[in-house]
Amino acid sequence: MNQVPMNKSTKLLLATALSLAALAAVILYFSSSVFLQLFIAFALAYMLNPAVIFLERKGVGRIPSILVVFTTALVICAGIAVFFVVSLGSEFSNMQLNLPAYAQHLYEITPAAVKSYLGVETPAKLSLRLNDALAQARSVAPDIAKPLLNLLREAFSSTVALILALLGYFIIPVYLFYLLADLPRLKAFVQSFVPERHHRAYNAKLGEIDTVLGGFIRGQLSVCAILAVLYSVGLYFIGIDLAIAIGTLAGITFIIPYVGTIIGICLSVVMALLKFHDILHPLLCLGWFGLVQTLEGAIITPKVVGNTVGLHPLVAIIALLIGGEMFGLMGMLLAVPATAVLQVFLRSLAAWYRESDFYRGQ
Repeated sequence: MNQVPMNKSTKLLLATALSLAALAAVILYFSSSVFLQLFIAFALAYMLNPAVIFLERKGVGRIPSILVVFTTALVICAGIAVFFVVSLGSEFSNMQLNLPAYAQHLYEITPAAVKSYLGVETPAKLSLRLNDALAQARSVAPDIAKPLLNLLREAFSSTVALILALLGYFIIPVYLFYLLADLPRLKAFVQSFVPERHHRAYNAKLGEIDTVLGGFIRGQLSVCAILAVLYSVGLYFIGIDLAIAIGTLAGITFIIPYVGTIIGICLSVVMALLKFHDILHPLLCLGWFGLVQTLEGAIITPKVVGNTVGLHPLVAIIALLIGGEMFGLMGMLLAVPATAVLQVFLRSLAAWYRESDFYRGQ
């Protein structure tokens, strides 16, 4: 096999690239909160950029296009937030009305030893405990700032770092605006470091990466939203209390393969058993989740995402676990898209290997 020796400039370039990659990993590890904010802004910019480009092609300037898309996105998000607040408040109120019946049925199926241990010797005591738990759940939104602040205080060693971290989340819209405004210049800046003779290969590989990231960020989030709506509508018509809350949670957590489906099935079946005391409604919940999962695999994901990401679910789960173990929440958010991008380069490496003299036996 013929080997082409690396000259000094190539070795220097390779060493510099490896050093920068190691430095980036160290910075990411010790500044994960800052990179988390940038990642959120980058993901949002990646989702909104196609709309900005569409308006630009219609003759609207880039900055006015950004302002139009930005304002529209804020209005839509505000509308969704209001809808969820109103819907969840109504669902919790309806559940509270059904609480005595839940408590009676739960009391009947709970073993005596468990009743004695929990101090719920009568259905009234159990109902009181459930009512207190539900009241605490309804008040979690106003009080959520306290535990979050405590968590942030533990996560950051100084007051200055805490203030900077909190400020970072408030200026995510600023990050988003500048990312949208400077994306063309950023692409041109990166391309300026690529030798002109390699521009065609660079643009082709950049197109593959763009397809993969677009498929994951825009496609997977769109699938999660569609599933959340389908789950919620189905559970609502079945008559399950907290249908919107359970359906939305199942849809959002579907970003982790199988986890959203398992959570949705468990919660909906439990709620069906507590409310209806029969086997029909739990079976309806199982059937609905099975139907939606079939639609997701056969129609929704192929149409929305296609085969752009192409990660096996087991690979995605392993990537999430490794990312979470190494970099926490930031690692879990970056694990799947980073693995999908890595797969682009591994495919090229595999193609190069199959064309090599070593593989061909020459």
